Amino acid sequence: MTLMLITGAVQAQEVNQKNPYEMIEDVAMRTFDRIKDNQASIKNNPEQMRTIMKEELLPYIDYKFAAYKVLGKYASKVERDELQEFVKVFREYLITTYAVAMNYYDDQEVVFEPSSDVGDASYVVVRAIVKDPNRPEIKVAFKVRKDSKTNEWGAFDMVAEGISLLDSKRSEFESIIRQEGIQKVIDLMQSKIDNPVELEKEMDLKESA
Repeated sequence: MTLMLITGAVQAQEVNQKNPYEMIEDVAMRTFDRIKDNQASIKNNPEQMRTIMKEELLPYIDYKFAAYKVLGKYASKVERDELQEFVKVFREYLITTYAVAMNYYDDQEVVFEPSSDVGDASYVVVRAIVKDPNRPEIKVAFKVRKDSKTNEWGAFDMVAEGISLLDSKRSEFESIIRQEGIQKVIDLMQSKIDNPVELEKEMDLKESA
């Protein structure tokens, strides 16, 4: 019986990374459910949001690819050690960013578009609508790519109401890298990571991007 319970728990935690639509919907709903179930404790200790993002979202985010996308042309121009440091810090920065962005969720209805046959595609966009009776609907899209080695899908960008998280960060960081170098950006990201998570219920999802 114990073995059956353990096996059942493991199966319940599995996410199908071979199908991008199933993966995104499953991960998103698990994350939303966990936020909903812990609203009281999150209010008392907002740092729990970082833990939820790290445990529920991060395993399915291609943060290395996202980091390279944010750097753009500078990814091939910086020193290897700096690039590795940037990716490492960017990983934690994403956790913090999503911890704040996902704070908008408060038991709204999330409707995902129907799955499509991806065929041989290595890139898809999974769309959803967040419905709230007290606010306008929010259109959200997750950009997902397939790892050519593992054939598993991973999300690398979130777009809310047409605003791409990666595009906004690339625009924000580009001038800083050009004028002050990549270390300045690393320091700025680390500063945000080091600060306590501040949750603002009035914040719209698109504003957090």
